[in-house]
Amino acid sequence: MNLWSRIWNSSIGMKMIMGLTGLALVLFTIVHMLGNLQLFLGPHALNRYASFLQNLGELLWLMRGGLLILFVLHVICAIRVTYLNRVARPVRYRRAAQVQLGLAPRTLIYTGVLVFIFLGYHLAHFTLGATDPSFKELHDSLGRHDVHSMVAKGFGDPRAAWSYMIAMILLGYHLSHGIPNLFQSVGWNHPKYQPVLKRWGAILAILIVIGNISMPLAVQLGLVRVVAGGH
Repeated sequence: MNLWSRIWNSSIGMKMIMGLTGLALVLFTIVHMLGNLQLFLGPHALNRYASFLQNLGELLWLMRGGLLILFVLHVICAIRVTYLNRVARPVRYRRAAQVQLGLAPRTLIYTGVLVFIFLGYHLAHFTLGATDPSFKELHDSLGRHDVHSMVAKGFGDPRAAWSYMIAMILLGYHLSHGIPNLFQSVGWNHPKYQPVLKRWGAILAILIVIGNISMPLAVQLGLVRVVAGGH
């Protein structure tokens, strides 16, 4: 039996991969949010940041491909761990354990899958411009892709804005349990640190939700608008 077969058939191995990929995805989520929050600094700041990323060329697509692999691995491992746990536990024990676990751990797999599905829409909406090809034609006075106007127009649609906000609430719900759980998955599960990890995991999840929701909400409230001169 090769190494991958042993990991695939081991709940511990799957949890380890799930924890490591989860940690990488949390870090990406924070960096991605901080970059996008430049929306509030005005068109120049956000368009300059977007231009920097686009000028990475093939490296940017390699990074996107790596992130996609991380997402897929994380979801596959989560589904596999759920399956292995159900096979290993008697029915009566599983039901009793579910009552003790609470709602968040039992729904973690479902919120994760929903966020993964939303990611596809998010990429089609802003990254690929598939939902509105006119986004690709937006440029500022310096000839850069006018990402500021793209975001303002995209979130100007209440359906897009509210679907994004709902998805971010689901993400926060997922992270509030997932962040402390990922440390446990990689072996950092000392009883002394678990309460601290749970508390700061919840705080970090709330900050991520607030940061991400603030952008579509600001557009819907008219605080961020398309700047005249973008074309």
